[in-house]
Amino acid sequence: MRRVMLASAGVLLAVSTYAAADVLDAAPGILTLDRPVPVPTPTVSGSPAPVVLPEPAVVDPVLADTGSDAPVPTAAGLERALTAASGDPALDGGVGISVRDGITGEELWALDADRPRVPASTAKLLAALAVVDGVDLGATMATRVVAPAGSTDLVLVASGDTLLAPGTGDPDAVAGRAGLADLAAEVADALAPSGARTATLRLDLSWAPGPRYPSTWNPNDVRDGFTQAVVMTGLATQLPAAGRPSPRFPEREVARVFAEALSDRGIRATLAPERTWTEPAPAGALELGSVESATYADVLDLALDRSENALTENLVRQAAATAGRPTTGQGDNADFIVERLTAHDVPTEGLVLKDASGLSPDQAASAATLSGVLRLAAVEASGQLPELRGVLAGLPVGGLSGTLRRRFTADATQDVAGVPRAKTGTLRAGSALAGTTVSADGRPLTYVVLVDEFPETFGGTQRARAALDRIVAALTRCGCR
Repeated sequence: MRRVMLASAGVLLAVSTYAAADVLDAAPGILTLDRPVPVPTPTVSGSPAPVVLPEPAVVDPVLADTGSDAPVPTAAGLERALTAASGDPALDGGVGISVRDGITGEELWALDADRPRVPASTAKLLAALAVVDGVDLGATMATRVVAPAGSTDLVLVASGDTLLAPGTGDPDAVAGRAGLADLAAEVADALAPSGARTATLRLDLSWAPGPRYPSTWNPNDVRDGFTQAVVMTGLATQLPAAGRPSPRFPEREVARVFAEALSDRGIRATLAPERTWTEPAPAGALELGSVESATYADVLDLALDRSENALTENLVRQAAATAGRPTTGQGDNADFIVERLTAHDVPTEGLVLKDASGLSPDQAASAATLSGVLRLAAVEASGQLPELRGVLAGLPVGGLSGTLRRRFTADATQDVAGVPRAKTGTLRAGSALAGTTVSADGRPLTYVVLVDEFPETFGGTQRARAALDRIVAALTRCGCR
């Protein structure tokens, strides 16, 4: 059983809960805030003024070996605590809440949980279920180079790894595990007996083909660095970053960097026309080299921790292709997710998905749908998707990591920092948290909190996010008996 603990007294976070780098998209109604960005440390008399968070607790509540004997919160206790915490005028559009027992999966209390709301990036939890159900999480993605016998027509065969290191790979890394310099060295060694010093290089992008971008994505999100093209190869150095334009053709950079790596090994490679890059490698071609990515489990953890949109789309597309489902249509990823949710009896009434990442506007999911996924992950006895439990174990930790690094740091919530885990979701049209926590009595719980239609006159998105943090903090600090 996978178990994660954090023990790090003296973790320092800046006082400000919201960074000045939060990016407002040009399209009306969309605000993308999920990416963690550096927060300026305020100064007092010229010196930094950090806040020291309390000692983190066990932050893997649902996967912990303890808690089954702890008292279960009552519906009346939960209603008292959470109704009071959700009374902020910033939540005027209403809140959808579902709280479940992390041991049995039983829903303990719900508030308007069946109403579809904007899921934003919490939709990635729905995508995670589809990935877990479609691929072997222990498998890796191989980036190979093959050539017909006796030929120097090299083909770099992509199989989904968009986290390639331009140079030497790092065996301890997720982003950058497989290195193009290592691959070039293997190819050069394989060609050495032939004395070849020139070659033609093309890519094979035939695995899991599909749209470069979902048609429903706002182009400004790509321009502003919140996502990139969805292809089956790319560099770790191309991971999106707020304020940095994302590459439209990541595969071109892979080809260029690999050709340079071959040149460093004494082989001058000429790139074949891009129109040939969609053709599969010749049958029976000899493998000259291969490098392996991190496991699918590790890559999925990274996608959720950083809320990586294109990486999530990539993984779902691979899961669909592995399951023999179509991948070339605009709605194929969303359709595959709904198919897998339905197969596992997750309620989908009112669900509207247009992508796998939650980035598109006008999507909808209820707290009941998200809570259904968490139930499958929490209840080991269900036996349906045991690997989904590991997904919960990798979610960001409040006040400490990933997209929650700047959350649960305000005076009203920092007492619970280190306990709640969650997948965040933040657009101007809606805000959400979905994850796990532990009650004051030690009972593991799962929760979903969704809010939309919050008025800008009350502080809009930022205030709504703070209000959601207070709701989860209230759940965490109460026994709710």
